[in-house]
Amino acid sequence: MKTERRRLSTAEERREAVLRTAIGAFAARGYFGTTTTEVAKAAGISQAYVYRLFPNKEALFTAVVEHCFVRVRAALEGGAAEAASSAPEAVLDSMGDAYARLISDNDLMLVQLHAQAAAVSEPAIREAVRAGYARTVEYVRGASGGSEEQVQRFFATGMLCHLLVSIDAEAVSAPWTRTLTAGITHY
Repeated sequence: MKTERRRLSTAEERREAVLRTAIGAFAARGYFGTTTTEVAKAAGISQAYVYRLFPNKEALFTAVVEHCFVRVRAALEGGAAEAASSAPEAVLDSMGDAYARLISDNDLMLVQLHAQAAAVSEPAIREAVRAGYARTVEYVRGASGGSEEQVQRFFATGMLCHLLVSIDAEAVSAPWTRTLTAGITHY
């Protein structure tokens, strides 16, 4: 009789699993409202093990923020690869569509919003958000070949998308929502 050996997850695999779980926890209650106990419970591990993987809640949250930026970059790369042409407008439009699909996962979008709010008072989070945007802006600039104005408009539209999704603007039929949502696609 052959017995299968149970394969234990590595610390890196467990760390990735905790990050994926923490996205949902932080999306629901933000940095300030989420405890490491809640993250540990959602991940099915002890709080002590969370602290073996991350020294404190701030390190866990900044790792989640960095993980979200990695997902954003991957989506933008996919969008750039699918662009109808190499013209900056086509690449930016395709990347914007890929980003709109990505943030249809409200958890990722909510973590981004919570990170921006926490960045106001938490220096480590502010630095993680700055670093994430710095890498993302440089990627978008290089991949699209867009002008400063085009790249700025791309990010401004993304921020507007965050606002529209977070307040569920499409559920309100009013002149102001029609103005803000005109030409913006959500999935």
